[in-house]
Amino acid sequence: MTTRTPPTLDRRALNRALLARQMLLRRHGMTAVEAIEHLVGMQAQAPNPPHIGLWSRLDGFAFDELAAPMTDRRVLRIVLMRGTLHLVSARDALMLRPLTQPILDNHLRSPRGAGLTGVADAAAHARKILEEAPRSDKELRAILAEHRPDTDAALLAWAVRLSLPLVQVPPRGIWGRSGVAKHTTLESWLDGHPVPEPSVDEMVLRYLGAFGPATVQDVQQWSGLTRLGEVVERHRAGLRVFQNADGRTLYDLPDAPRPDPDTPAPVRFVPDFDNLLLSHADRARIITEEHRKRVFTVNGIIRATYLVDGFVHGMWKIEKERGGVTLRISPFAPVPAGEREALAEEGARLLAAAHPDAKAHAVEFEPPDPR
Repeated sequence: MTTRTPPTLDRRALNRALLARQMLLRRHGMTAVEAIEHLVGMQAQAPNPPHIGLWSRLDGFAFDELAAPMTDRRVLRIVLMRGTLHLVSARDALMLRPLTQPILDNHLRSPRGAGLTGVADAAAHARKILEEAPRSDKELRAILAEHRPDTDAALLAWAVRLSLPLVQVPPRGIWGRSGVAKHTTLESWLDGHPVPEPSVDEMVLRYLGAFGPATVQDVQQWSGLTRLGEVVERHRAGLRVFQNADGRTLYDLPDAPRPDPDTPAPVRFVPDFDNLLLSHADRARIITEEHRKRVFTVNGIIRATYLVDGFVHGMWKIEKERGGVTLRISPFAPVPAGEREALAEEGARLLAAAHPDAKAHAVEFEPPDPR
């Protein structure tokens, strides 16, 4: 019996599939909460990027649109995949938090946590205090120093943050608002409990819906979890199987969109830390390795990028000066005239939506820096 070779999906085919799943081939008419659930959360290591990410994906998104669902607790910011802060729906927080706890447990077993004792006791004490009122990290350290004066309070606070499901509460994370980050427990914030037996299978299948087609290694890169091959294998009969140009096996949902590789892709601004760049072991479908090294800094910053023909073409940032705002575009290579005009128009729309009260808006291009 001969085994049939799976169809091959080249770089452009994978690119267009990813853009379709990530709602970047066209803007979609759904609510912010619906989009966040479709994306299985948005990395929210910094407060503002998710707003820009939603603006690039949704038709008519207003930058104050997240204020209501964050305040009424339909969406929240909590540490999840890869041990990083994500913006997720309340439903997904209760499902994903217990699934991703092993990532944080591994951090506790790292050399930094070696020899640290009494973490469970400190976490129980901190839970009680944090559920009375949200507290900042500084306040948490002071509380733990009083509770355990014989232990490094900063180290103990680090261990407590890894042990407890902590929500970073508003106004932190709301556009135009600021303030020190304060935390309470997930159970207290939602007046509920995490799903007792969450489905890792559901998580993997939803990942494919938002990021596929993908290898097992891709799913593990996105989630931070390991040994997911057995999960994929359980569903293999119901999945489409492909291979990439390197012969690696890709899995996908049967009815998920896989557009023609020649489908036009509009220019798009992608914010800092966006999961678009973080959710595959092989990122060639969206960015070259050469460009990745410039976007991903040694101190963990993932810079904002823009897409031309579906691929990362350069970086951008917004600078405030004298009451005005300037969107500064830094290309990796010369930008064709048509795309340059489209970027200028898209950039002007972004500034108008994000900073409507600024005295002046400007979009400026830096000279290409191919390095």
